[in-house]
Amino acid sequence: MASRTSGWGHQIKPPDQGAAEPPIAESQPAAAPIADQPPMDVAPRDRAQFDHKPAERTPADGSGERRSSSFNASRRLLRSIMAVVAQPLSPQDRLNKIVTLIASNLVAEVCSIYALRSGDVLELFASEGLAAEAVHNTRLALGEGLVGTIAANGQVINTDQALLHPSFAARPETREEQFNSFLGVPILRGGRAVGVLTVQNQARKSYADDEVEATEIIASVLAELFAHGGIVDAEQYADIEVLKPGPRRLEGTALVEGVAIGQAWLHNPKIEIASLVADEPAREIERLETAIHDLRASLDALLARPDLGGGEHREVLETFRMFADDAAWIRRIREAIETGLSAEAATKRVQEETKAKLGKASDPYLRERLQDLDDLANRLLLHLAGRDRAHDAHELPDDAVIVARNLSAADLIEFDRQKIRAIVLEEGSQTAHITIVARALGLPMIGRIKGAMDHFFDADPVALDAENGQIFLRPSDDVLQAFEASIQIRQDQEASLASLKDEPSVTQDGIAISLAINAAFLIDIQQIAATGADGCGLYRTELAFMTRSGLPNRASQTKLYRSIMDDAGGKPVIFRALDVGSDKELPYWRMPEEDNPAMGWRALRLLLDRPWVLRNQLRALIAACDGRPLWIMFPMVAEMSELLRAFEILDQELQRADDLGLNPPAKIYRGAMLEVPSLYWQMNALLSCVDFVSIGTNDLLQFLFACDRGNPQLSDRYDVLSPPALGFFNDVVEKCRERGVRLSVCGEMASRPLEAMALIGLGVRNLSLSPAELGSVRAMVRTLEAGRLHRYLSSLLDLPDHSLRGRLHAYARDHNVALPVQLYRPV
Repeated sequence: MASRTSGWGHQIKPPDQGAAEPPIAESQPAAAPIADQPPMDVAPRDRAQFDHKPAERTPADGSGERRSSSFNASRRLLRSIMAVVAQPLSPQDRLNKIVTLIASNLVAEVCSIYALRSGDVLELFASEGLAAEAVHNTRLALGEGLVGTIAANGQVINTDQALLHPSFAARPETREEQFNSFLGVPILRGGRAVGVLTVQNQARKSYADDEVEATEIIASVLAELFAHGGIVDAEQYADIEVLKPGPRRLEGTALVEGVAIGQAWLHNPKIEIASLVADEPAREIERLETAIHDLRASLDALLARPDLGGGEHREVLETFRMFADDAAWIRRIREAIETGLSAEAATKRVQEETKAKLGKASDPYLRERLQDLDDLANRLLLHLAGRDRAHDAHELPDDAVIVARNLSAADLIEFDRQKIRAIVLEEGSQTAHITIVARALGLPMIGRIKGAMDHFFDADPVALDAENGQIFLRPSDDVLQAFEASIQIRQDQEASLASLKDEPSVTQDGIAISLAINAAFLIDIQQIAATGADGCGLYRTELAFMTRSGLPNRASQTKLYRSIMDDAGGKPVIFRALDVGSDKELPYWRMPEEDNPAMGWRALRLLLDRPWVLRNQLRALIAACDGRPLWIMFPMVAEMSELLRAFEILDQELQRADDLGLNPPAKIYRGAMLEVPSLYWQMNALLSCVDFVSIGTNDLLQFLFACDRGNPQLSDRYDVLSPPALGFFNDVVEKCRERGVRLSVCGEMASRPLEAMALIGLGVRNLSLSPAELGSVRAMVRTLEAGRLHRYLSSLLDLPDHSLRGRLHAYARDHNVALPVQLYRPV
């Protein structure tokens, strides 16, 4: 090894000259499950849901004529239902006439309507054919019986042996044992079943597709009538809405850090559909095409906004815009119009179907696509109503906490950033499009708040702690005042810390500490300059892979990595090779199910099994350097043979670049992440062939203590400031110091000032942390005497204590070490 210098300035030996492998193609064969062969830029199992070919309009078998006849019958029935709604009748009489009409037109002996009431109970509201005394007396729990199963699953049940169906539940008062055939469809609103429509016959028959479709169309109209048409007596049957509940604390997932206070603003554009049915399908299709044209134009205008900028959030919006051209989605709306629905009602019907699928989709790629289609439907409804989406943006209060089931990137970009304090979502994830944009705009955001739209009322006061995933809804005056005071303290701290941005991170006894940032997106790299960081000590390359619909090719990777280096302004960026697998799945790869995914097929293990993925990434990184230094480290190294194989592939790619006459990196800095304890017992071999080691404390500590860090029952069981954990770090520090190898810590531990203080006391001189915490860690460093703390810590490492946290807090207090004031945390 060549000699090294401290900090970022290592010298590096020339790469080993391994035998070059044949170059791989820029593009790979069509995608397939990763367990079989290399996947590519699409997810074939999901794309089929969107890439349908247009249906033949005139099939040779005559089904087209039957379909046309069915559409005409549906239109006549819908007109008859709307005529009943217009009559001066009581709500119950309207319902009774509607079920009679449906039964007559569908040649059914029974037609019944069930409505979902509070407590998840389905009540029979009207029936033609069942015993009259069962109406408003027959009730089924959600999931109980055929009707309850339909409501719970949001799916159709069509059977000619209802009494033998495994979900059948007898209700003697209905006297329905004589009816063998059963067809039930959910009445969907807001993506969930609010009721069930059923038809029954004594004769055994399986209802044909056109009968099922006709029933679904009627159910979509009933959903609107339930909400707006006066077919239910609201005073008698609508569950009485109680006064707003008192203060509540909600917990979710912190997606974008920050703290905020504001008033709730529910994002739920209300479009009243004035006409559910239409007599002229051609006219409605013309209106639809006009609205789609306007929709596309509005999205193009968003993309043209000069304040949009570049980076991942622009890519997100461009992807969203592409879905406005989805032929299958538009075709489904056109077909719904042909059944007799208005353009608005047809769009709403397709939207409800999409929402029902969205609620059941576990695949992240599919959920993102369904969410895009759901939002496009909302936008299309606005255009059909002659409204501008920007209208809702102007209604925001000056201190809005936006509450939504989900938001699209386009939604957020349209709002006035100055009016938004934070975002609360029922859904959301770290890699969702909205998270990328919120991070770019610096908006605190919490997701995974179950039933958020039901908990909040417009203008509710909200105190949001997006660092700990907590929301204080309608807080009491004392809690709100305490929260306001703590936020003021935080703002004062931030102002004070900002003044230290250009000050050196040097301890009281003259020891320089390098402070770098962790980053996952291009937008994060701007924080290097904003915080005065020494560079990026961990760039998580996998996040850019996880937010795309397909594996990024080499050209797009090269462009991204070059932009990252450019934006870093000459400061080093350590790229971590792709860390995905069974614990962090890419949406377009099918991964095997594993009992312990964190310890499964992931990171370097996966890359060595699929070396073409690693080669493409290394080629992109080498090309992006264009004569600049390259820092590369490999994750999840369990034994030296794995790391040496990765280095061999790196050497082959460097040789290939040289053979092609490319401008090589000025220097190569090779590193490994110490996350798997087994590597500790190969430290001598490790330190002889690397230029730096980076400790990933998150994985390392869960493996060290055999403790799942995602299990809430174990979250406080073990402490990173325990003697065994600190003793382990101490030994690693000593081994690296003896061999002159640069050591850094890039896990969550480095982002907490007290824990960072302990690491410095052990001898760690390079920390990579969250940009939000860099200022407070710098303030701690500048008030710390590292040598004195080292002597104190050395005397504690053999103690049997569960944790040294209390002792370290006391030390910081007694020696005037600057630690941030803790924010108020109500319990």
